[in-house]
Amino acid sequence: MAIEANQIVSIEYEVRDGDKVVDSNMGGDALIFMFGKGQIIPGLENGIVNMTAGEKADILVKPEDAYGEYSGEATQEVPVDQFAGIDLALGMTLYGQAEDGGTTQVTVKEIGADTITIDFNHPLAGKELMFSIKLNSVRDASEEEAMTGVPSENKKEEGESCGTGCGCH
Repeated sequence: MAIEANQIVSIEYEVRDGDKVVDSNMGGDALIFMFGKGQIIPGLENGIVNMTAGEKADILVKPEDAYGEYSGEATQEVPVDQFAGIDLALGMTLYGQAEDGGTTQVTVKEIGADTITIDFNHPLAGKELMFSIKLNSVRDASEEEAMTGVPSENKKEEGESCGTGCGCH
């Protein structure tokens, strides 16, 4: 039976870009999310929809169903003085504040004498990704989970931070 919107899903995964493992939680804490809410990339969600608890699968996700195509226009030259006190290196990931107030991630693409070129593309943009998935469980959401979109396993205690510096409590 297909996984339905608003069900709570628990998976373990390993994601590869070619032969390189770029992320994995195998043997660690499962990724727990509400299905159908855009909490994981669309290609992965579409790939697991017909899986059942205990099942394993390899799912190839195309760029357009993952982090999008790479855009050469998603770069910006920034005056070097805006990075005062930061020991920059090519390929370095930096975090800043986006126009909407959220956090944005950029990669240092070029270091010049007067400017730094930063890349706003996701580091996995334009890549075909192979996910090795183990579907641990699927369950119906509680009334509160359905209302908030947050699985109870992902709720933090009052005053507890997720540790990412995102400002959540």
